[in-house]
Formats: sequence, C-alpha cells, structure tokens
Amino acid sequence: MGLLGFGLAGSAFHAPLIATTPGLKLAFVVTGNAERAQQARTRYPGVQIVNSAERLWERADALDLVVLATPNRTHIPLAFAALDVGLPVVVDKPLAPTAEDGRRLIAEAEWRNLLLTVFQNRRWDGDYLTVRRLLRKGALGNVLRFESRFEKWRPQPKLGWRERGAPEEAGGVLYDLGSHLIDQALCLFGPAREVYAELDARRPGAVVDDDAFVALTHVSGVRSHLWMSAVAAQPGPRLRVLGGRAAYTKYGLDVQEAALRGGASPDALGWGEEPPDRWGLLGRDGDLRPIPTEYGAYPAFYAGVRDALRHGGPPPVAPEDAVAGLDVIEAARRSATGRCVVALG
Repeated sequence: MGLLGFGLAGSAFHAPLIATTPGLKLAFVVTGNAERAQQARTRYPGVQIVNSAERLWERADALDLVVLATPNRTHIPLAFAALDVGLPVVVDKPLAPTAEDGRRLIAEAEWRNLLLTVFQNRRWDGDYLTVRRLLRKGALGNVLRFESRFEKWRPQPKLGWRERGAPEEAGGVLYDLGSHLIDQALCLFGPAREVYAELDARRPGAVVDDDAFVALTHVSGVRSHLWMSAVAAQPGPRLRVLGGRAAYTKYGLDVQEAALRGGASPDALGWGEEPPDRWGLLGRDGDLRPIPTEYGAYPAFYAGVRDALRHGGPPPVAPEDAVAGLDVIEAARRSATGRCVVALG
C-alpha cells in the first residue's frame, strides 16, 4: 500500500491502521516534509519515502492500493491520477468538494473496474455502534429525533487549508466534522428529503464556517439535528436519541481518536473499550440505566478494504454514500445562504 500524506490524518489514523491490519503492508509514504519523512521511517522501519505523487505512480507495479490522506482540494486530481495508473483508491473524507466531482470519480472507477472507497471511520465509533445495537433491539421504540454533536473549543483559527475559504479547499466545520455526522445520520435513518442549515463564521478572522447546525428530515420520517462547532466552550451530549419508548443520551467522544493521537496501537488488547463512567444512559427520567458502549472498531475499515480487494466484494464504505453526504452538504450551504428549507430528490 502507498500512503499519500503524513500529516494528522496520515500519521495518526491511516498509517497505524494499515500497519496493524493482517495482510496489508505499508510500503510507501509520500511526503515532501523532511520531519514527517523521518517520523515515518522511525515508526515504520523499511517504509520507502517518496517526495511526490508522480514518483509514486512510477512505482505503480509494486502497489495494490493507494490511500489519499491529503488536503481536500487534492482528492479528485490525485484519485483520478491513481485510477489512471491502475490503482484502487481509498480517499479520506470528504470524497470531493462537490457531489458532481464525486460522481465523476465513481464513474471513472467503475469504468476501470477498480475499487474506490472513502474513509468514513466514524461508522466504527463505539457510540454509533451502540445506537445501531439499540435500534436493532427496538430498545428506543420508534425514533422521533436523532441529535448528534461534534463540538470543540478552538477560539483562535489555526493556520492551514481547513481554514481557507476557496471553494476547492472544502474548508470549514461542515465539510470537516459534518461529513461524519451526516454520514452517520444517513446510515442510521436513510436518505434525507429536506435540509435546513445555519452556518456561521464566529471567530475573529475566520473566513469559513466554524459553527454550524444542520436539520434533516429523512424519508423515513425521523428528524436528525446535527451540531458541529469550534466555539463550544461547553459541549452538549455527543448523542441523544429520542424514541417513543425511551431515549439514549451519551456524552464524550469515542476513545479511538485520542488513543491513535497518543500513539497507541490499534491491535492492542482492549482496543476501543470505553470505561463504565463514560457509558450512556438509556430510559426515561426516573428510570435510567447505564448501557455498555460497544467497542470502537476502526480496524474494521481496512480489514474490509483488504477483503474487498482479495475477494471482489463490496468496499467497507460505498462511494455513493459519500456522494449522498455531499448532496446534503451542498443543500445545507444553499439553505444557509437562502435561509430556507431545501428539498432533495
């Protein structure tokens, strides 16, 4: 496997997951940054460092797959280039700046009969997996409203492409955090038929949205209320699911990101386990009980990629799902601009 990009996404998420998945080998890392190159060599002895995508394409015969952990504006051109040299592709979310770009890329991959998938790792968050389990058991009854938050406290904008306003950068919290929240909502409750959104740039000097709210009305009738923010001094519950029989409320982020950032190995004993004091509560006021959080399972993504390549089955994330998320993001931007509800389909 070849990994393009060794910033946060490449070094903390993709590389550790690839390196600990049986049957996968991290063979190449593409980075032009000398410090990051040394970090890759130190942590993954034997990995080859190349300083450009073009140099990697020259080694295409030595590869089975490439992973794009690069800035959003590069996803489409690099993915097309990889497919052009015959390489299947994993693209970090968001797949593309626009849904139309995503559809063009899917068509190219289908024409070349090459795997294309998107790193929507939050499908393997422990809290999300717990909600899926509760839905399967009918523990909530008919779901009325799904509330989901990724809220942080970063009062000063950071330098970097995520804070840039050019459309091709796909910057701002809606693309960054919203890609996860929207994907989870669509996976749980099906396609959206209406979208309403509020997008704001709250911090001094901010040129992209850093505080956002998106409301979805699903075809199934469920409503999803999604918050994403860089200016939340006190975050709300990570998840609150209101049903006709009971509700489930969960605070705190999945433990896997912090573990990866801290250098923990995804094949460590107890990976993804959450301590009992962070479990969510199920029930009604006066009758609440803690519910064990499912083990987080980010390693399942690359195990799914491996199996799809070996056996020709479906990828762990269908790229069409990522395009459906981009359709919602684009509708949300239109809604915020026009201060209106936007219909899909």
